[in-house]
Amino acid sequence: MAIARIEVFSKLDARQRQEHLNAVHAALVSALMVPDNDPTVSITELDPDDVLRPGGVTSQFTIVQVTLFVGRSIEAKRALYQAICSSLVALGVPPNDILIVLVETPIENWGVQGGTPATEVNLDFQVDI
Repeated sequence: MAIARIEVFSKLDARQRQEHLNAVHAALVSALMVPDNDPTVSITELDPDDVLRPGGVTSQFTIVQVTLFVGRSIEAKRALYQAICSSLVALGVPPNDILIVLVETPIENWGVQGGTPATEVNLDFQVDI
């Protein structure tokens, strides 16, 4: 399982929002090998005046925060970073404007399928990749 939140600091039209959502979704599926219907991805457009951003970034600065189960290898994380970056760069986001942060939580901290701890359900995918 994975939940991704995309934060952008420029106004995107409906097509661009969908492209960003699809790009991050596809990266999660390919790099983490989760089922296509698993990851949840959302996008938020922030007013640039409401956020202090690092120096040197443009108005296309994009943060992708992914919350996921503990257990992925550095190779899987590296593949995820590369997949997200290459997908967003293809949409015109400069590579230095992309920040990816992973928030790993123990599997028992996820309540799924009606409030059941994720440790007690069949996930249909492997976490320790």
